[in-house]
This record gives sequence, structure tokens and C-alpha cells, in this order.
Amino acid sequence: MCGIFGIFDHPEASNLTYLGLYALQHRGQESAGIVSSDGKCLHHYRQMGLVSEIFTRDTLKKLTGKSAIGHVRYSTAGSSELKNAQPFEVDYAKGGMAIAHNGNLTNASLIRSELESSGSIFQSNMDTEVIIHLIARSKEKTFAERTIRALKQVEGAYSLLFLTEKEMVAVRDPYGFRPLVLGQLKDAPVVASETCALDLIGAQFLREIEPGELLLIDRDGTQSFKPFLQTRYAQCIFEFIYFARPDSFIFNRNVYEVRKSLGVQLAKESPADVEMVVPIPDSGFPATMGYATESKIPLELGMIRNHYVGRTFIEPEQSIRHFGVKIKLNPVKGLMKGKRIVTVDDSIVRATTSRKINKMFRNAGAKEVHVRISSPPITHSCFFGIDTPKKSELIASSHSLKEIQRYIGASSLRYLSLEGLRSCMKEEADRFCYACFSGDYYLPCALET
Repeated sequence: MCGIFGIFDHPEASNLTYLGLYALQHRGQESAGIVSSDGKCLHHYRQMGLVSEIFTRDTLKKLTGKSAIGHVRYSTAGSSELKNAQPFEVDYAKGGMAIAHNGNLTNASLIRSELESSGSIFQSNMDTEVIIHLIARSKEKTFAERTIRALKQVEGAYSLLFLTEKEMVAVRDPYGFRPLVLGQLKDAPVVASETCALDLIGAQFLREIEPGELLLIDRDGTQSFKPFLQTRYAQCIFEFIYFARPDSFIFNRNVYEVRKSLGVQLAKESPADVEMVVPIPDSGFPATMGYATESKIPLELGMIRNHYVGRTFIEPEQSIRHFGVKIKLNPVKGLMKGKRIVTVDDSIVRATTSRKINKMFRNAGAKEVHVRISSPPITHSCFFGIDTPKKSELIASSHSLKEIQRYIGASSLRYLSLEGLRSCMKEEADRFCYACFSGDYYLPCALET
């Protein structure tokens, strides 16, 4: 759950990378960083916090050069502290190197143990750092060849950006778990996790970087390599359900259109005898529109989100019940009173938030609160870069539909079926990973992680 952005050979590389990270802020709010190259050496700055809090005019001025990569982080491997903030930047025998990673390596612990036993010293507890060590140890002649050699030793999910003094490398794992797109701003190549970052800086979207593809970008242009063994695709379906921005184009589809189609399918499978459809802000909006359109039930904004909530807040000494949810969401009481409503949300993980939200609807006067979820029940953990907790903490892994319904205080509860989800992906349904719903992992080592 991270976002990466890079641009090569542009006079405002660092400023544009800052803007690209701004567009990708939804992919990670713990830390952010930028590494730039002036052609002779690398310059870096990274801190904990949001992009807007970290970078100033002065810090960006120090990130000189015409090429840069950036990263926003939400931790799925490694603790949330500055030493794990990316991009990582190192000096080694061949020069400078920086790396930004979106994904999760499933065999990183094993490789790290082997490296440490032979004398390697690690500066973080991030899985990404093993790639740096593998590249530094490689005997291959070029940076691209050393990168390929290193990545052939790792397993799992990775969309990566590398920056050296004179080149940028972008690569996506053979399964294609995480998205990565290629664009162009005038003559400058741009790489980003999602197209919304290209839109913000006015770059043209060229294409998606293919699973298993490596791009070498330097003064001679952009070269494409496909050095990895081909395998079945396993693009993360949760990018469409929740994670990606709705205005992005990834995995050959528009995110908004996919989410709306999930709501349409959900209405077909699980109608509700109610007076209004209410979205749970913000990720539930597109699916709710699809549900309301298909069911021909009026959509009302019955839950309002406070968009000015920061990462932390001070709770009053005399604790207010459900304070954390209440500071972000509040129901429209006049709209709720005596009404039968159906709420649409994208997923239920632990169910604690759903329980609090439904209680708020009841307190606002709703007569019935029916809940519809635009994804199947999450029953298994993700090992490929989405921050789902241990299986024991996933309520659907150990509780029946009726038990979850009672726990969250819903009049009824229905999920989108896995078959319904697959039908929305149409002819590309087999290109996606559904392991969090089915337990069908694509890499056996994930079960041992």
C-alpha cells in the first residue's frame, strides 16, 4: 500500500515529483520522500507525515537535478518510523542508487537471513532493502543487468522505481500485482502508480508497464526488456474495490466504472426494501451510485465526512463514545428519522467501524439499517502489499453472516458474491488475484510468511 512516482530529464523534476506524490497521497500517509539526480550525484529528503507537511520550497530547491523519484508509504512490511521511509538512497561500489517500492516481497526474510549470515548490515527492517544488497553484490556490468539479476532472486509483489546518477529504471513483477503506468510530459518520461498523478502534472498517459517488464530510461531514450519467466497474472482486485483513486485508469480499466458496476451487480444479487440508499464516504460512493441506479431507489447523502481531519487528534479527557469515527463521519439526522435505509460500503475487515457507523444511523433515527458490501467477505490475509491484518482479526474468517450482522447491528447484511465480482471483470477476470476472498494464493511461500 504505497505510491511511487518518477520523472526523467525535466528541469523541474523535484517539483513535479512533489505534485505526483500529492496525487498519490491516498496510497500512503505515513511518510514521504524524494531522491533527485543532477547527473553527478543523488540528493534525498524524506520524513514522516503527509506530503504537504514534509516538503517546502526550500527543501525542494535542495533536491537539484533533472530527474527524480518519490514515494508515499503505508506500511505492510517494516515498522512505521523514519528509517523505513522511502526512497532508500545508498552509495556503493558502482555509484549512487535509490529505490522506491510498492508491494511486498514474500521471501525477503529468508534472503535477509542469508545476507546477514555472510556479513551484510541492514539499516532498516524493510523487505525492500534486500533488493539493494542483491544489486550491490551482483557482478553484472550494467545497472539494468544487476537489477534483473537481483529481482530474479526475490518473490512476491513489486512495482519499483530505481534512480542512479544517469538513468531511471521502472519494473513490475511478473504477476502484475500492483499497478504501474508510463506517461510523458513533453519529452520527459514519467512513471507513476496511477494515472491520476499524470493528470495532475499534465502528462500524457502512454500505456501501462506490463507485468514482468523492465524499462531502462536514460538520455538515449526508453528501452523495454522482458527478462522474467512468464506466469499467470495476479493483479490485485482490491485496487479496484478500494485502494486506487476512482479517477485513475489501471489494469486496463477505469476505477470509477468498475466500482459502479460492482454496485449494479450487488443490487441485482441483494436488493433491499428501503426508502433510500446511503453511501459510506468516500470509497463507497461509486458502488452506491450503481446500486441506486439499478434498484431505482433514491440516493441520499445521509452520512457526511469531515475532509479536514488530520492524521491525529486530541481526544477529550472525558471520553466520547466512538470519538474516532464521529470526528470523521456524521449522519444527517433530519434525513434519517423513521426511514428504512440501505448503506453501501466497499468492504468489512474487523467490522468495528461498521458497528459504530450503524449505531450512529440508529441514533439519528433510522428505523432499519440494511448493509450491502460491494466485495465478497475478506477471509484471508494479503501477503502482496495490502494491509489486511492477521486472519484471526478478519471477522469473516471466523463468523457466519448472521453473526456479523448481529455484531454490526444491521437489519440485514449481504456481500457481493465472488462470482458476481468476477463477472464485473468480464473477459479479464482470470487476470486478478482473489486470494483475500478465496485463500487461493499464487505463491506457496505466502502461506509460510
